[in-house]
Amino acid sequence: MAVMPDFVPNKTDIAIVGAGPHALTLVTHLLQKRQQMAHRFLMFDSSGSWMHQWQQQFAALEIPHLRSPAVHHPDPNPYALRQFAQLRPDELLPPYDLPATQLFDDFCWDVIHRWQLRDRVVKAKVMRIELLNHWRGSRFRLQLEDGQSIVARRVVIATGSSQPHLPNWVNQTQSHPPDRLCHSRQVDLQGLQLAGEQILIIGGGLTSGHLAVGAIARGAKVLLMSRRQLQEKLFDAEPGWLGPKYLKGFLAEPDWESRAQLIQQARNGGSMTPAMMLQLRRAHRDSKLTFHQQCQVLSAVWQSNNWQICCDDGTEYECNRIWLATGTKLDVTVDPLMSEILDNFPIPVVRGLPVLDTHLRWQGCELFMMGGLAALQVGPVARNLSGARMASEKIVPALIKSSIAFSQARSA
Repeated sequence: MAVMPDFVPNKTDIAIVGAGPHALTLVTHLLQKRQQMAHRFLMFDSSGSWMHQWQQQFAALEIPHLRSPAVHHPDPNPYALRQFAQLRPDELLPPYDLPATQLFDDFCWDVIHRWQLRDRVVKAKVMRIELLNHWRGSRFRLQLEDGQSIVARRVVIATGSSQPHLPNWVNQTQSHPPDRLCHSRQVDLQGLQLAGEQILIIGGGLTSGHLAVGAIARGAKVLLMSRRQLQEKLFDAEPGWLGPKYLKGFLAEPDWESRAQLIQQARNGGSMTPAMMLQLRRAHRDSKLTFHQQCQVLSAVWQSNNWQICCDDGTEYECNRIWLATGTKLDVTVDPLMSEILDNFPIPVVRGLPVLDTHLRWQGCELFMMGGLAALQVGPVARNLSGARMASEKIVPALIKSSIAFSQARSA
C-alpha cells in the first residue's frame, strides 16, 4: 500500500514512528492545517507500507467490520467515509454505520492517495531513540535495525506500544509446541485446519469472540473461559468519552492516579458486541461452544498431545490448543524505544502511562506520543480511531508552532 523510498535519508524535520491509523490521522490533520509541511515528515515502519499491521490483524482474525462508527477514520472530514461509501451502502452496517473491513481499507487507500502520502513510509524498524545536543537545540537520532540512523528535530511515537498480557500460569508451563499455546496476536485463522479439535479460548473481549467464531467455522469445538461474566456493549468505551460529557470532568481532574483509575473503569476489561453475543449463543445452542464464566486457569500441563487444564473452581478440562485473548498492557518504562528519553528527561509515570503535557509532548523535549500511552491526556479512547483524531488535535498545533518558530529563527 505504499511506494517506499529506495534509501533511508539521513535527516528529517519530523520522524513519525509507525504507519498505522494514528500516524495517518496525524499527517492528514497536519496537512489540513498547514499544507507547507508536506515534505517535513517521514514515517518509519518495518513493513514499509501504510496500515500493514492493522490489515494483517483484521485478516488474521477474519474481522468482518469495525466496531467504530463511520465518522471515526483518518481523514479530517468526519463525513468523508460516508461519502466514499455512497455506491457501497451495504458495507455500512447497522446500527451505527459500522464500516466493513474492505470498505475501510479501500477508504484509507483513498485517503493516502488524496493526501499524496504513498511514498512517505520508510521501510525501517526504529530500535533506539537517542538525544543529541545541537547548536540549534536538541535533536534525536533514530537508530535503525539495519545499522543506519536518521536525525530528526521532532519525533512522534505512533505505534501501538503495547505488549501481550499473559496470565501468570503461562510462565509455569513446560515444553510444548509453540502453536498450541499462544496469544491472540500470534493466531492467524487463515489456513488453519482445526476439524475435530477442542480449543480453550481465554478472555472476555471481542477478540475472543472473533477467535471462537473462526475456530468453529473450521470444525473445532470451543470452550470460552472468562474471569467474570461476559459484558455486552456496542462500544468498548461509552460514547460520552468522545466529548465533554465525560471528558470535561476527566481533564479537570488534577490527580493523575485518579485519571488512571477512570481510564481503567471506563474500558472495564473488554466486552462483546450484541451481534457477537448472538453468534456465540447460537454456537452454544448447537453444542459447538461452551461458556465457562467467572473462572480462571490455575495450571496447564502439556501431556500426550493435549493440555490438561485445572481451574480455580475445581473443574478440569482437556484441549488441543489454548488461545489467550487476554489483551495487552501499556508500560512506557519497559519500552526499549523510550529508555534513553526516560533517563534524560524523567517524568512521572502512573500505572505505566507517562504524564505528558497538553500537546502530548514529553516534558523537556520535542517528542510526542499517540495511542494508549497518551491516555492520561486523551482519555479512555486514546488507542481507538477516535483517540487518534483527539490526539492529532492536541499535537498538530504544537508541531506547527515549532515549525514556524524554527523557520523564523533560521531566516533571522
